Formats: sequence, C-alpha cells, structure tokens
Amino acid sequence: MKQNRKRKYTNCIWLLAVMGISALLMGLCFDFYFDLNDDTMMRDIMAGIYSGRPDGHNMQTLYPLGALLALCYRVCGVIPWYGVFLFLCQFGSFYLVGIRLLDLFRKVGERIFALAALFLFQWGIWLIHMVNTQYTITCAMLSAAAVFWFMTTPERLSVREFVLKNVPTVLLLVLAFQLRPEMLLLTLPFAGFAGWFLWWEEKPAFTPDKLKKYGLTAGLLLFGFLLSVVIDLAAYGSAEWRDFRRFFDARTTVYDFYPDVVTQDAYGGGLLELGVSSSQQTLLCNYNFGLDEGIDTKMMEKTADYAVDVVGGGRNFAAVFKDSLFRYVYRTLHKEDGPYNFLVIFGYAANIIAIVILYKKTKDEYSDELGKRRLLWRLSQLVLLALMRTAIWMFILMRGRDPERITHSLYLVEFVLLAAMLWRLPRVDWRVPARIMAALFVLLMTVSLMGSLTTVSADRSRRKEAQRDWEAIDSYCAGQSDNFYFEDVYSTVAFSGKLFSVGRGSCANYDIAGGWICKSPLYREKLSRFGIVSAGDALAEDGRVFFIMSEEEKNARGLDWLGDFYEEKGRKVEIRESGKINENYRVYQVGRSR
Repeated sequence: MKQNRKRKYTNCIWLLAVMGISALLMGLCFDFYFDLNDDTMMRDIMAGIYSGRPDGHNMQTLYPLGALLALCYRVCGVIPWYGVFLFLCQFGSFYLVGIRLLDLFRKVGERIFALAALFLFQWGIWLIHMVNTQYTITCAMLSAAAVFWFMTTPERLSVREFVLKNVPTVLLLVLAFQLRPEMLLLTLPFAGFAGWFLWWEEKPAFTPDKLKKYGLTAGLLLFGFLLSVVIDLAAYGSAEWRDFRRFFDARTTVYDFYPDVVTQDAYGGGLLELGVSSSQQTLLCNYNFGLDEGIDTKMMEKTADYAVDVVGGGRNFAAVFKDSLFRYVYRTLHKEDGPYNFLVIFGYAANIIAIVILYKKTKDEYSDELGKRRLLWRLSQLVLLALMRTAIWMFILMRGRDPERITHSLYLVEFVLLAAMLWRLPRVDWRVPARIMAALFVLLMTVSLMGSLTTVSADRSRRKEAQRDWEAIDSYCAGQSDNFYFEDVYSTVAFSGKLFSVGRGSCANYDIAGGWICKSPLYREKLSRFGIVSAGDALAEDGRVFFIMSEEEKNARGLDWLGDFYEEKGRKVEIRESGKINENYRVYQVGRSR
C-alpha cells in the first residue's frame, strides 16, 4: 500500500513537471490567445467589460458555468478567470490522461515513454489548439479525458468503488456539457460506445451489480445534464431573453447553415416579398444588422424559415449525400485533415494488428473456434465504431457545418477511444509489434512537430498584428470616454484577446454593429449606459456616436451601403472621416447633409 502511494505521488510530481515545462515553453515561445473573438466576447460579458457588470448570460455556455465565472470576476476582477479556466481545463485533461497512463504502466521505461508521448502530442499534434484556446476545442478535450478515464477503469470493482472511480468521468462530461452543449452532444456517442464496450467486456453481461454500476453512473450523468439545463432555462426565462433566444436561433440558422440567402442576389426578390428591404439585406450580408431596429426577431425568423424552405428545400438530397460521402472518404484518407486523421487511421491499424495477434495466440493455446469468435467479436467492435463515426461525420458534412474546431475535436475523441480500446485487449505477447507501433506513433508526432511549429509561428505573427490594431482601437476609445463607437463587424472579425489579459475594468464605450450578442438584453443594457436606444438613430443624430471601419473593408465595400440605409429611411446624411487609428482604421461621423 505504501509503495503504491509513493508511486502515485512520484507520478504526480513527474507529470506536473512535464506539463509545467510544456506550458512555460508555450508561453515563452508563442504566448496564449483566445482563438476566436467569440471567446473574447464571452470573457468580456462575464468580466463586466461588455455591459458594466459581470454577467453569466453569455449565450454560449450554459448559465451555471457562466454565472460561476461571473461570480469569480465579481469577487476579484484582476484575475483573468475565464482564461485561467480554459487553460486549466486543457492542461488538466492532459494531466488526467497522463496520471492514468502512469498508473497503467509499471516499468520506468514505459512511464518515461508515456510522458514523452504526452509532451510530443501537445507540441507535434495539438500545439495550435493549446496556444489558441477555444471553448469548443476545450469541451472536446474534457470529453476525451472522460472517455479515457472511464475506459481505463480497473476491473472487478464493487458497485461503490466503480461509481466513485468514475465520479471524475461524470464531472468532466457535465463540465463539457455546460461549456459547449452542442460539441459535447457530438462526442457523446463515443462516450456511449465506451460504456457499451466496458459493459460487454466484463462477463457475465447482465448481473444486478453491473446494472447498478452502469445505471448509477449513467443516472448521475443524466442528472447533471438535466440540472444544468433546468438552471439555464430558468436563467433565460424572462420575456426579453426568451425573445432574444428565438432571434439567436434564427440568426444561427441563417448565418451558419444557409448564408447564401443573404449573400447571393438570387434570393433578394424573395426577401423583398417577406418585407426585408434592400438596405436590410445589405446589413444582413455585411453583418451590421444592429444598426436597424427593424431587423427584429420576427424578421429574422421569417428569413430563417425562407432559407430553410427555399435554399434548403432547393438542394438535391441525393447529390448532397453523394458529395458529403465523397468528402468524408477523401478527408479520412488524405492529408487535408492531417495529422489528425492519420492518428485515427493509426488507431484502427494498431487495434487490428493487436486483434490478429490475439487471435493467433488464442487459436494456438485454446482452440481455433474460440480464436475465431474472439477475432470476429473484436473486429465487429471496430466496424461498429467506424459506422458510428461515419454517421456523425455525415451529419456534420451534410449540414454544411464542419469547421476545424469541430472536425479536429471529433478526431481527438475517437483517437483517445481507440487508444483505450487497444489497452483493454487481453494481454498477449506482442512486445515486438507494440514497440514498432510505438515507434511509428512517436515518428508521426515528431514529423508533425516542424509543421506544427511553422503553422503556429505564422499564425502568431498575424495575431500580433491584429492585437496591435485592437489595442489601438481600445486605447483610442478609452481616450474619448464621452463618445461611443460602433465597429464594422468584418473590420474586427480577426480580433482575439490574450488568454490571460484582464481587459479594461469598466464598460467599454464601443461595440460591434452586429454579432451574436447584438439585440440581447445585455446589448440594450450596454447602450442604455451611454443614452442610446437605437444604434442607427444615435449614429445619425448624436454627435457623440461614431463608426469605425478598416481601410481594407472600406476599399472593398465602400460606405455607400451606410448612406443607402439612411436614404431608404428618408434621411439624407453625410459621412465624414473624423479620426484615424493607426494606419489601418478610420473613424467616421454620420450627420445630416449640409
């Protein structure tokens, strides 16, 4: 017992040292950023930078998690709680997987290899997602850690021991669900497969104790999900938030799944018949719909319904299925998604090799019939997993929503599940093949390392330039505290803050003229602090309200669209440049024509 405790204590120290060194090197070499401006906006809402007070209604996470982080900001606003939370979730996921690996490996050499593999995985495969943190990716990492922890549960435990051992599994999945429900639901089938796999591994399959083990664990998980949803529904239960959630869902339908309806002229006539004017169509196209109060929930829902019926209904399902299937097969087997898809291919290959070795060993020592049954059973598990992952991939591809933060997440969870399945195979004498596969695995990560470093270095240069622009805008607006500034959405879409930045301590006197929080109760609260009821009216009538746009977007789209918006409402306006921010941004004032 004392020896086991000493080994666990030693494992914790070594793993903390490796994770600490990895994090320190990442910070020194690249620094940590939020990957997208979505996370920056979530941070601003929970920290009180957006509306002037910390608030858990960030629309992306479920309310219990958002409220907890907002409370942390209320208690001590100088700590970057959201950044710290994501950082701990990501490195904590690696830590939990590492602890279980070190517990499984007994020999010193094996444990050193496990630590080296984790380090190489972070740097050779996952570096871009470690230094560019994104809540969707973080959700998948929590889910992957939960799957691995569950799959490596010790055998022959009592009901109480089994449930207690898997409390971390339940907590990880509930936390992932609160962080990004949609992503957790996409990875949940892998967790379900893990449960089915373990259920049938331990014979006999149906006993009172097994029903209690898996039933209680699943019950705790379901209870955590339901409680999270109930609290979230209650928090967004006011009439204002319910209306905005409808607007949010309709906006998501339009922009995420049927963007053609607002970007292609072919649908302009149909939108006009729905009551969406030409200038409103332009605002929807360039995302600055916050300027027009007429673009409300009713109009957005009409646009979404039209998009589903006309754009979606006009698609040839058979052609979409065929094209999606082709893309699925191509992406699985080619370098477009490398090295992530290669990891999964490696996982399937390693399992097949191990199964064949197990078959030969069983046939030689017991009987050919038993060997065949084991072979078919193990291969059928892989086939079932392949069919399940195919269904998930076809679902996202046919919907036309497959950004890297989703696809890379799916690859990660599937690879972790395959690795755990490999470990769960009965021990056989396959040391030579195991060493060969381990060498190939390390080689894959090492080869990917140079490409990973090059990609992150190039990305970091781009982010530093965008960060300078963002800091310049923030500084300019802070210096004109009596004014308010609306920003062109596409001019600021590349902005993302540093992970451990606190941000200004007061309500920022600027906001983008669209986006997913626009027209929410928080948005109204923010504008009311500056005496603004309608963004469009204030921009044209209040001399303290200005518009910021990048030179690049100005050259590409001009400003006629803004003048047309007011002209359609019967106002003649003149748009004048009133300031300059760095060499990349201009400040404009809209006033009546002289």
